[in-house]
Amino acid sequence: MNISNKYALVIGGSKGLGLGTVRKLCQEGLPVLVLHRDLRKDLPQIEAEFEAIRREGGNLLSFQMDALKKESREDWIRRLPERIGDSRIGMVVYSVAKGNLKPMQGRESALGLTSRDFLLTSEAMAFGLYDWVSDLMAAGRLDQDCRVLAFTSEGSRKILPNYAAVASAKASLEAMIRHMAVEWAPMGIKANCIQAGVTDTESLRMIPGSESILEQSKERNPHRRLTTAEDVGNAVYLLSRPEAAWITGNIIRVDGGEALR
Repeated sequence: MNISNKYALVIGGSKGLGLGTVRKLCQEGLPVLVLHRDLRKDLPQIEAEFEAIRREGGNLLSFQMDALKKESREDWIRRLPERIGDSRIGMVVYSVAKGNLKPMQGRESALGLTSRDFLLTSEAMAFGLYDWVSDLMAAGRLDQDCRVLAFTSEGSRKILPNYAAVASAKASLEAMIRHMAVEWAPMGIKANCIQAGVTDTESLRMIPGSESILEQSKERNPHRRLTTAEDVGNAVYLLSRPEAAWITGNIIRVDGGEALR
């Protein structure tokens, strides 16, 4: 299959699993569009990463923007023809990490999570994907064999410290992916979640007790190592291939067997 005219859109592709995905897709010759929103102080390092990918031959267009803002999303989609012409988007990868990591409110945590914290976290980490895919579909920009992927975690079912809001968002994301796989099958969309093993990323480091989580995961993993962003990027690439066209509606573990123990 000639994939040179099908773009992969990675929403949240400047760090962690998103950046690992961008690297792999570019290495394999897929043109990639990256949306990211980062602090000004982090931009030089991020641009250096992107430029290194381009020097190695990657076809990469990056956009610093608020992908969760309705007006920004609509404007970006409206301007797609001037950026990629008549090409279609053959893959959407959602890697937004924005949520509240606080305990629930209670006797010892009066300043804990509110219902609005749950809502904002789910809007960012789950429902934003729905907005992007549905708007791209309405604009006629998705390929007839589009793959939709989002990153979930074992925390959607396992209790982690201060993870209630993110866990709720991940559970919503998984449910939404299943419905996408069924309701949008007539439009050719295949939708899956990737459940990565514990990966040493900036997002994970924000979780209270992250050092302990990292150490325990090394011991728990049958291979005695953590999952890497490269491991996840490899899996995303496999799911982009024509041979993966019958895989949809799943939570696919990419963890070296970590969740088995």
